[in-house]
Amino acid sequence: MDTSRRILLAGIAGLAVAPTAASAAVPSSEPGAVTVAEERFARTIAAAHAPNLSCARQAERYADAYWPEYVVAARAVIGARV
Repeated sequence: MDTSRRILLAGIAGLAVAPTAASAAVPSSEPGAVTVAEERFARTIAAAHAPNLSCARQAERYADAYWPEYVVAARAVIGARV
């Protein structure tokens, strides 16, 4: 699967749970509270929601800053796959 398709699918998955609701539901991201898979997928969803997707560096910085807001969406998608 190519990168653009992954970003598109992650963005669609992120729409399942609004980021504002996700930020309210996620406690202050304790390092042990989030699994590596959840964190990576949350970063992918956050990068897909970056304001400027044409610049990969800006999308990466956005993902680094806002990934905790997308943990609930990542958990929902990972849970749906199980």
